[in-house]
Amino acid sequence: MAVYDEIGGPGAVTAAVDLFYDKVLADPSLVGYFDRVDMAGLREHQRAFITTALGGPPIYDGRDMKTAHQPLGITDADFDAVVGHLGATLTELGVPADTIGTIAGALAPLRADIVA
Repeated sequence: MAVYDEIGGPGAVTAAVDLFYDKVLADPSLVGYFDRVDMAGLREHQRAFITTALGGPPIYDGRDMKTAHQPLGITDADFDAVVGHLGATLTELGVPADTIGTIAGALAPLRADIVA
């Protein structure tokens, strides 16, 4: 079974994305990255990305990670903070620790494309 299905499909992805961005936007070290961002559009985009990344329907058609993130000047500390907020979000939503580990393992290789 895909992680997408394990966590509850589209309803779970929507809840996770919304709670995740609430946490990220409340973080003073990260909020500056979103000053001029259409957050409704970004949340929709992120739902599509996560759905596809976790084995759901292949609906993501956005840019690759490097193209989307390199111009932003994201640091290792910022990447770690975002991953931490994602882990906290998933924990709060009751996702099992082993599933969170699987998701974290899938994100780790993205560091090279996201961090400037």
